[in-house]
Amino acid sequence: MHDVWFLTKYDEVGPSSRYRVYQYLPYLTNINCTVSPLLTAKYLQNRFTHNRFTQSWLIAKAYWTRIWLIFKRAHQYDLLAIEYELLPYFPAWLERYLHWRKIPYIVDYDDALFHQYDLHKNVLVRKLLGDKIATVMRLSSYVIAGNQYLASYAKQTGVQQVSTLPTVVDLAHYCEADQFKKADVFTIVWIGSPSTTPYLKQVLSALQILKKEYTFRLRLIGAGKIDLSGIDVERLAWRQDKEVEYISQCHVGIMPLPDTPWTRGKCGFKLIQYMACGLPVIASPVGVNKEMVTPEVGFLATDTKEWLQAFKDLFIDVAGGINNMSSTGKYIVRKKYSLQVIHRQFISIINRILGEKEN
Repeated sequence: MHDVWFLTKYDEVGPSSRYRVYQYLPYLTNINCTVSPLLTAKYLQNRFTHNRFTQSWLIAKAYWTRIWLIFKRAHQYDLLAIEYELLPYFPAWLERYLHWRKIPYIVDYDDALFHQYDLHKNVLVRKLLGDKIATVMRLSSYVIAGNQYLASYAKQTGVQQVSTLPTVVDLAHYCEADQFKKADVFTIVWIGSPSTTPYLKQVLSALQILKKEYTFRLRLIGAGKIDLSGIDVERLAWRQDKEVEYISQCHVGIMPLPDTPWTRGKCGFKLIQYMACGLPVIASPVGVNKEMVTPEVGFLATDTKEWLQAFKDLFIDVAGGINNMSSTGKYIVRKKYSLQVIHRQFISIINRILGEKEN
């Protein structure tokens, strides 16, 4: 039996690690899996409460621990599966070490992490780390990308093997979505993190105009501080055990985005969550959103006028339109964006690399 070491960025509390790694592990029954997160839930808590001293200490401890583990244990495994990179904002020395030791590794991306460096406002970061992710990809045995934008970048680095695997949901957690009663007031939902909350400004003007004609509520799940003057806002802290319920009670899910190199690398996971809960969606036509949002499941909206019209169309046809989009969205998620389908591709990639190592 093969031994695979998963080097995630976070533990299960971190959404990227939970959805890109942890939910696949129960399917890897023929492999001995070891998971070592770089950062823990305690780091995430301090990150959003701005306790800088504690945060700095946690980061320093995490870095030294990972460096020590790589030198001590990496050679014991048949394959390393790295989420993003081994050490953020640090040269690719550890990845070069693995390549030198001929220790195969794969890397997984669900964000345009390369733009975190090559478009950084600090010229020193751009100069020292601008090509870091390209190096990490090129030295890897395989790159798993969350969408075509990320896959295209990977292919340009010269890596030989690249596959596109979307970020997906486990339908077992969404099977009861239809049982939750809709809110009494027409409710628009947005789910995200404090770091992505500013994107809501893209839709504020449309909501303010809409408020003059219709009664609605905007439900924010996991959001940071933001001024949405004139809007009836309901704020809910994110809870894994309540996520499906909170979304399912709403009537439409939104994903506003500015059009930037960073956002073009987004994987549209919010949209998948909304559709899995039976909600029609409205999204900015940025990146993968343009592929995912068709007239059968919702609307693409570029400016205030288009956002406003999309909201009005759903208000006017609250029964027929939403019901049709609901069933279509759930069908698409079941066929294209579910763990029950995509886990086979994930397992195939792992087995392929292990097979090549044996040969």
